[in-house]
Amino acid sequence: MATNPPSIALQQHPVPDQRGANLYTTDPGLQALLRVYLPADLLAHLQPYLHRLGTLAGDKLDELASVADKNPPELQQRSRTGVDEQKLLKHPAYVEMERLAFGDFALAAISHRQDVLGWRGQMPATVKYALTYLFVQAEFGLCCPVSMTDSLTRTLKKYGAPELLARYLPSLTSLDLDDLSQGSMFMTEQGAGSDIAATATLARPDPGHPGQWRLTGEKWFCSNPDAALAMVLARVEGDPAGMKGVSLFLLPRDLEDGRHNHYRILRLKDKLGTRSMASGEIYMEGARAFLVGERGRGFQQMADMVNSSRLSNGVRAAGLMRRALSEALFVARNRVAFGKRLVELPLMRRQLLKLMVPAEQARTMMFQTAQALRAADGGDATAYALVRILTPLIKFRACRDARKVTGDAMEVRGGCGYIEEWSDPRLVRDAHLGSIWEGTSNIVALDVIRAIRREQSLPALQAHLSKLLAESVIDAALRADLEQSMARAFTLAEAAAERGADTLARRAASALYHLSSAVAMAWEATRIGSPERATLARLVLCQRLLPHDPLTDDRSHEIEQAQRQLLGE
Repeated sequence: MATNPPSIALQQHPVPDQRGANLYTTDPGLQALLRVYLPADLLAHLQPYLHRLGTLAGDKLDELASVADKNPPELQQRSRTGVDEQKLLKHPAYVEMERLAFGDFALAAISHRQDVLGWRGQMPATVKYALTYLFVQAEFGLCCPVSMTDSLTRTLKKYGAPELLARYLPSLTSLDLDDLSQGSMFMTEQGAGSDIAATATLARPDPGHPGQWRLTGEKWFCSNPDAALAMVLARVEGDPAGMKGVSLFLLPRDLEDGRHNHYRILRLKDKLGTRSMASGEIYMEGARAFLVGERGRGFQQMADMVNSSRLSNGVRAAGLMRRALSEALFVARNRVAFGKRLVELPLMRRQLLKLMVPAEQARTMMFQTAQALRAADGGDATAYALVRILTPLIKFRACRDARKVTGDAMEVRGGCGYIEEWSDPRLVRDAHLGSIWEGTSNIVALDVIRAIRREQSLPALQAHLSKLLAESVIDAALRADLEQSMARAFTLAEAAAERGADTLARRAASALYHLSSAVAMAWEATRIGSPERATLARLVLCQRLLPHDPLTDDRSHEIEQAQRQLLGE
């Protein structure tokens, strides 16, 4: 005789589906943090945009992302009449997402215009990253062209000649997709991935166009390859070997007379993730370009664009983890098994906390870095040193964490999580990209050490964290553990910065990241008045920083208390 299913009011269907939820209003943690990191008047003004984007991300935008993921762009070589007319064919779903990102929410223009989203004046970078954080919870691939357009504009404004800026800035910051010039970065070569000194692409003066250059060579991995403008690293013929011979150039897709510039997309990459957005191989055969900044300082100038993209990678990792966590929490609270909701099962509760901690760490580090970036752009030298270390920290650790969090969150949904109809597989595939692009984990960990050695970033970070801790109203035990962890983490970082100690780079980067996020969470807890956030800071220490003997379970009581506080009884 069949028995009736358990009488649990929340369960309306045995397969819980969060589709249609507003990803902003269902995230009280984000709302609380925005009150900490944004002025009250600006946050009030942004509420309609945040609500709208939250609605889109949980429904229409998510559907568009799924369609675009299953219908990647195609490369057309010739027209139907046989004319050589290379063109990238994008699915309408992707184009609609472009209009939302570049137009409706101005994600690439917020940092470069003072008249977007109905606000008069320059909005802080925190706004851009908060909106991107919501957007990426539905669509990851498009956020790469958005980030590169924003970063290229930033680099051009910093190093470009006034005539280049006058010519291209209006289209780079346009909110009309038909007038917009998207940006890209052509850096990677087959024989020179992260080893920029091995760049083989050659630049020669253009005798027919004084002041311009001709680029010849192949770039191996170029995302958004049909962008209107690309920053390209090339070696001026006759300049010294190594890094000193590499310069930075601005490559327009089209020439002044409307003809396509002298380069071709050889093929598109068949990628594990970011399928909605094209990545391709580029061959330049005398392509006309403009020198950007000082000749022979291409790497230093491109580093500004790369660092901006690295921060964007960290933001995207934070967004992916939040979406994965929100899906896992929804399933756990609404799925019934063995007569109980999943969230009531002890092992599931522990698993959910292990998803929550890195997701919240990344979110805190996103806001901390954005805040420091605003001060650095205002001319604060100490803030610049702080940004130089926070950026590779979030790129290194958050992007690696996203791979595990998205995978473990998929498991919470069970067999459905492995099916492409749900968001989980896309999140897992996309999450693996963050720790590869703009520098693999080893390269970025070494950049943390480089910032310590060259930029005096460790004293800047220590001063920043000491200030946050001094402003935090927390219990004595948590304060003591944070102070002890700070001393140990900085000792390790100093040892890693010693010549010949690069093997410690990854350990030091992880330690500094976990320490920074824990201290900042304790500070946020004070600003918000949130015991839950202080509990998260404690969990960072327990799970990710303090020594722990795996053969004992001496923190089980503490973990159970955290579960009750963060997940309910």
